[in-house]
Amino acid sequence: MPVTDVTTDTENCRLTITADFDAPVQRVWDLYADPRQLEQVWGPPEVPATFVDHDLVPGVRCTYYMTDPTTGEKYRGWWLITAVEAPSYLAFDDGFGDEDFNPAPGMPVSKNEYRFTAAEGGTRAVYTSVYDSPEALQQVLDMGMIEGASSAINQIDAVLAR
Repeated sequence: MPVTDVTTDTENCRLTITADFDAPVQRVWDLYADPRQLEQVWGPPEVPATFVDHDLVPGVRCTYYMTDPTTGEKYRGWWLITAVEAPSYLAFDDGFGDEDFNPAPGMPVSKNEYRFTAAEGGTRAVYTSVYDSPEALQQVLDMGMIEGASSAINQIDAVLAR
């Protein structure tokens, strides 16, 4: 499994996931840059994602939804890209969305940094999410963020191998 470490730092409102992939940095970056590839791994395997808008350019708003296969219910989300240094760094705000992909009231927003570095013939990815408060972090942890993010990241090697 690619996920090698998960660290929760409640004092600093931070969740960090580390993963190692059997692919070069550029290949991992390409997965995040291509919405059709990203759809295959954004979210847990049982709740597939569809990106509506996607462009890794600072200031661009990306939108997506995840569809519950049993109920058909759509869970919307958005990113606001804040920094890009291809192929090694991506920063964005990530939040839950309403029907029109606007920030959902009462739902937390995280500031995310994804760093990709060459490591032992592959890529080490460090995914860091910072929340506004310990309560916001706890809210996503209670929603199963660690399990959902880990299962999503653990799908990546299979997509990279294609």
